[in-house]
Amino acid sequence: MSGRGAREFIAVNIAVLTASDTRDEAGDKSGRALAERLRAAGHRLADKQIVPDDIYRIRAVVAGWIADPDIQAVLTTGGTGVSGRDGSPEAVRPLLDKTLDGFGEMFRALSYQEIGTSTLQSRALAGVANGTYVFVLPGSPGACALAWEKLISHQLDHRTRPCNLVEMMPRLLEK
Repeated sequence: MSGRGAREFIAVNIAVLTASDTRDEAGDKSGRALAERLRAAGHRLADKQIVPDDIYRIRAVVAGWIADPDIQAVLTTGGTGVSGRDGSPEAVRPLLDKTLDGFGEMFRALSYQEIGTSTLQSRALAGVANGTYVFVLPGSPGACALAWEKLISHQLDHRTRPCNLVEMMPRLLEK
């Protein structure tokens, strides 16, 4: 972060979705870890849900959050692999007005340092829809921690310079 005057922290309302055929609230380590991290950073957990790995169920929940003017960001976890019913990218991509290609690229570069070539199986992505930023993350707690700590937490912090995603959230800045 560079200088040019201090900015104040602005809390963002963030919803968390876990896509899994096997997880329940007790076993949802990734969703819980994301919720804990966003709260620890000073943000608000707007909603948290678990749905099966079903493209249409995932899409319906995310679409509802995108339409909600009180939610500025969505984090999904699970369903980004290449096996079975993994379909979170297919569920979310049609909802996006614009993709943030750099997110997936940066996530995989960082992930490579931890898990090597296995990272090529990750289809993590991000984008914006109706002014809401959406991040589609793998289902492992380690991958969620990496994405939050190295990328998302900085871009959802209004104090990050030279730029951040909070600056692009007109509904939040108007309040």
